[in-house]
Amino acid sequence: MKILLLGGTADARQLADQLHLKGLQVVYSIAGLVRVPKLGCEVLVGGFTQFGGLERYLVEHKISLVINATHPYAQKMANTAVSASRQAGITCWRFLRPEWQRMKGDNWTYYQNDDELQAALSNFKRPLLSAGQHSEPFIQSIAALCGVEVVHWRTAVPPKFNIPARISWRKAIGPFDLESERTFISDNNVDVIVSKNSGGVSTYAKLEAARELFLPVLMRKRPITETASATYVSQDEIIASIIDFRHQFHRYDETQQGSAQQ
Repeated sequence: MKILLLGGTADARQLADQLHLKGLQVVYSIAGLVRVPKLGCEVLVGGFTQFGGLERYLVEHKISLVINATHPYAQKMANTAVSASRQAGITCWRFLRPEWQRMKGDNWTYYQNDDELQAALSNFKRPLLSAGQHSEPFIQSIAALCGVEVVHWRTAVPPKFNIPARISWRKAIGPFDLESERTFISDNNVDVIVSKNSGGVSTYAKLEAARELFLPVLMRKRPITETASATYVSQDEIIASIIDFRHQFHRYDETQQGSAQQ
């Protein structure tokens, strides 16, 4: 039985390691835009276009189970995983870490898209964009807001376009600790934080700092994606299900082989 694990997150790397240690054959797929992890299992870099698409890869490489453990906001990949698996007749599961929950003292306003975010940012002077990549038109529109003095923008991958003068970009790869986030916000007089509701601990410190400093947070809602056959939020739970799936798979395979020999 061969598992294709769609990764790119710390959770996915940990899951790949655990499955490999349990003797499962895992192919860990990653875009490789930021860094390529060193794992015991096979690591596939660069996506599936090189193989003619995901569906073709699943069939030609005899994948038995797809696990989508990509970022909660990787909407396109989530939809592609479900669609391609369905077409190939392969089970597709989703590992999705829980959302952050608003706590006492949090001042969060949710937004759905760039238009809503742009409208909300018109009320601030020194925002911190920590919600990943943005399009050039959006960055240009934010830089043009009359009330904005400077926009601090952090991403793991450099933008592929010229950055306007009022945009201060810096490369930043988590995890981030509370002290450094508190210092960055204070030193730069940040007056609002823009974030995705990614969940996990790697980038949560900025929300703790915002709570301490009474800063508002503009929180992007999670995207709606195609529904996988099953969704898990616990590594222990999904690993147990994978082990059970392997047992069922091997029993079915042995039955088919026995039938063929009769």
